[in-house]
Amino acid sequence: MLINADFSLPVIIEPSQYQWAASPQAGVERMMLDRIGAEKARATSIVRYAPDSHFPPHQHPGGEEILVLEGTFSDETGDFPAGWYLRNPDGTSHQPSSAEGALIFVKLRQMAPGDDRVVRIDTRKASAWQRHEDRMVCPLFSSPAEQVCLQRVQAGGRILMDAADGAELLVLEGRIVDGDRRYKPGTWIRLPAGDRPGFTAGEKGVRFYLKTGHLAHPVMAE
Repeated sequence: MLINADFSLPVIIEPSQYQWAASPQAGVERMMLDRIGAEKARATSIVRYAPDSHFPPHQHPGGEEILVLEGTFSDETGDFPAGWYLRNPDGTSHQPSSAEGALIFVKLRQMAPGDDRVVRIDTRKASAWQRHEDRMVCPLFSSPAEQVCLQRVQAGGRILMDAADGAELLVLEGRIVDGDRRYKPGTWIRLPAGDRPGFTAGEKGVRFYLKTGHLAHPVMAE
C-alpha cells in the first residue's frame, strides 16, 4: 500500500478529508496520512481508540512515536492523557489500550538506526516549555536525523523559521494561515525540502507539532 509515498511532494490533509479505516483490532480505527507497506508499514496515522478498546501485544521494529491528542492512552508503562509525547524505540514492545477512548498521532518504523532512547514527556507542564525568540517551544526529541518539538506562536507570527530540509506539522490548537486558507486543529502538513510557504499564526495564535530534518533522507524501515 502506498499513501502519499512521494516525499518530494507537499501534502496537506484537513480533518474534513479524514477517511477512517478499521484496523485488525475491533474498536481501533486509523486515518492513514502516509504509508509504505501493508499491515506492517512505515506509516504516519491518526489512530482512534473507542472506550474499552485495546490492541494485542506487539513489538516496534523501526520504532514508534506517539502524541496523545484526546482522551487517555495506556500501556504497561502508564496512563497518558492528552498532551503526552512518547517514543518507543526499535526492540521495545507493549500492549496499548484506552479505557475512556483516545485519539493519538502515531509514526511507525521511522526512527534512525541506533535511536534507542525511550521518551515520556508531559507537554502540559509549564516547565516543559522554553522561550525561543518570538515563540514558546517544548523540545521533544533531537538527534542528527530529526528534531521534534511543539511550538506556540502568537497571532501573525511566522510559523517556519528554519526548515530547509523539509518539515512536518500537525495543528493542535488555533489556526495556521496561508493566504486565504485557514488550517484548523487536526490538519497535517508535510513539506518537502526546499518548500518555503508563507505560513503565519491565526488571529488567536497557534500551537502545533513540528518535526524537521527527517525528510531530506526519509527512513525506510524494512
